[in-house]
Amino acid sequence: MPAFNHYDIVIVGGGIQGAAVAQAAAARGYTVLVLEKTALAAATSSRSSKLIHGGLRYLENGHFSLVHESLRERSEWLRLAPSLVRLSPFYIPVYRETSRSSLIIRAGLSLYALLAGGGSSARFRSVPKSEWEQLDGLTTEGLKQVFQYWDAQTDDRLLTQALMHSAQSLGAELLCPAEFIHATLSSSMCEIDYLQGDRINYCRAAVLVNAAGPWVNKVLHRIDPLPVEYPIDLVQGTHLVLEGCLNRGCYYLESPADRRAVFVLPWYQHTLLGTTETLFNGDPEESYPLVTEETYLLDCFHHYFPERNRVVREKFSGLRVLPASQGAAFRRSREIHLQCDSPQSPRLVSIYGGKLTVCRATAQKVLHTIMPTLPDRTPKADVSRLMLESP
Repeated sequence: MPAFNHYDIVIVGGGIQGAAVAQAAAARGYTVLVLEKTALAAATSSRSSKLIHGGLRYLENGHFSLVHESLRERSEWLRLAPSLVRLSPFYIPVYRETSRSSLIIRAGLSLYALLAGGGSSARFRSVPKSEWEQLDGLTTEGLKQVFQYWDAQTDDRLLTQALMHSAQSLGAELLCPAEFIHATLSSSMCEIDYLQGDRINYCRAAVLVNAAGPWVNKVLHRIDPLPVEYPIDLVQGTHLVLEGCLNRGCYYLESPADRRAVFVLPWYQHTLLGTTETLFNGDPEESYPLVTEETYLLDCFHHYFPERNRVVREKFSGLRVLPASQGAAFRRSREIHLQCDSPQSPRLVSIYGGKLTVCRATAQKVLHTIMPTLPDRTPKADVSRLMLESP
């Protein structure tokens, strides 16, 4: 029999969710191993809109608790990672054809500010007409009003790396590249096989955390006994990076094609444009920007910035995990769902969905869920006091 390394928690997936769970678990004194098959933040966690935000648009869908939690977490990110997360001004233009009136948008911003709890990051204003010509070439034809509010931007890849670096400083182990192959669950432990290089290795854990993002159900198929899947849809979001930079800030636009929200953001001296919502049915490895998505985004950009350059430097797509539904993806909840093999003493917990902004809060929910299965350990640190910097 081979010798087994034993961990309290083994995490499959080195995206933002896996990194956050690793940091939170290591801070509480648990022994942690993270298995990542390619690289940290290699998929969805580096292909987002790069925003740490409350989700203003979620208010009209009634997701008030998610917005409140997200705004609370935004404050924490600004405090703990000031070199990685920064406040930026966001502009919402209101035109004659805009589906949401100035009154509705003002009401939404007022509620957003209330849920944020006040302070400088909660303020908003109506931009005077005298300033409209300074808004990066935003067309003023039919423009009735412009609102400015504040949200935060980040580099999602660097943020993931910073969380994992913090976890490792607390004793967590990262194997990368290392691919999860199989696990057998019993009432007493999880036995786990993983591929590192050309060799199969083995370890044991009290709990297995499935943080594989779009691959979450593929991981489940490698576990005995076969766990119950949570029904999901994969929804592709494509972004374009355009030549040229924005000087005034970020723009929250309404697509003229379908009235969805589209962001135009400064990104490393260029412009980030996104995103789309396209139902995806293939292998997550094969997600790529579609011609129709690129056209959709460029048409929206040209509608609002007719004089600006539309040369595409880069394009990428990421996959969101959303609850299976017949409704439009734009309207679906972004709440996290944790699926366990046992409600009393789980050996396995799978993370479905979630947002970049609330990954730290999600990690605390995961630990609360698996606490009955874990041994007593002496905490090493308080994550609410751990400063994060780019490694």
